[in-house]
Amino acid sequence: MDHIEELHILAQDYGIQFVDTRIEGYLDRAKFGGNFGLAADAQPTLISTSNAGIPAYLANYLDPKLIAVLVSPMKAAKIIGETKKGDWTTLTAQFPIVESTGEVSSYGDYSNNGQSSVNVNWVPRQSYHFQTVTNWGERELDIAGEARIDYAARLNISSALTINKAANKIAFFGVAGLQNYGLLNDPDLPTPISPAPTGTGSSVLWSTKTADLIYADVLALFTQLMNQANGTIDQEQSMKLVLSPTLSTNLNKTNLYNVNVTDQIKKNFPNLVIETAVEYDTAGGQLMQLIATEVEGQETATSCFTEKMRAHPVKVGLSSFKQKKSAGSWGSIIFRPFLIAGMLGM
Repeated sequence: MDHIEELHILAQDYGIQFVDTRIEGYLDRAKFGGNFGLAADAQPTLISTSNAGIPAYLANYLDPKLIAVLVSPMKAAKIIGETKKGDWTTLTAQFPIVESTGEVSSYGDYSNNGQSSVNVNWVPRQSYHFQTVTNWGERELDIAGEARIDYAARLNISSALTINKAANKIAFFGVAGLQNYGLLNDPDLPTPISPAPTGTGSSVLWSTKTADLIYADVLALFTQLMNQANGTIDQEQSMKLVLSPTLSTNLNKTNLYNVNVTDQIKKNFPNLVIETAVEYDTAGGQLMQLIATEVEGQETATSCFTEKMRAHPVKVGLSSFKQKKSAGSWGSIIFRPFLIAGMLGM
């Protein structure tokens, strides 16, 4: 391999450029006896348009790495879990609630007073089924392939994301017009309480509050949950404090002893986990929920689906393809609404 070839390889494969004064116009001086005029004499008069450039696309770099556009995280399943109920043929569901009843009476050998029984109620819900369709053509695939884009695979990713985003939204807000409710709007949820105003004014926003006042709001929310639960939980209870990412930054505020709100929460509620979801930044203001996740083996709430995702057969056209994907959701089933306390307006 000669000197010029080595320089070519360094420049092309490794991006290393050397300016060698011994090489002029990539012509070997020894080969022409030092007379470069011979090369100039060989040039005829131009009969084409004078041009000193190259087609622009030859100087264009195409990055092979595809940059996906980010979407907001889907947190409903992480907050309350998810469970399959029924299948895609199931239209309605009944969730039984069993309550023990009874009374005692003074004992008497011949007395039949006092009675214990059971009361059963049935809570109905309706499922909602939804779908999305992807289409792609043979030529469309080949054209995308020229840019190294795996178009058909990207369509699959897009359809799965669309299904998951819809399911997440239904888990938070349900479906209007159906008995299908979400974690944030179930009609059986207790009314959210309001945060306390600051000592120097009427503002309730956490952005204006000190760490001590923010922790006082969290403590007030726990007190509300204790009152709703009527003694069935305590500070050792497994809980989740859920709020928006924007509001959660205020938990980093520190008090006079350089202890932030998060540390105070973890010290006093050792089994509490803090979760964030963008859906808690609502039209009515910042919402925060404190959820006792499980009491006596019964989960408090869960997001439910009939089908997580059903991929229907690919239909082949003359020179194109299409596929439908579908899913079904019950929204969020809240078995014990009194074990969820909310605060609105921080």
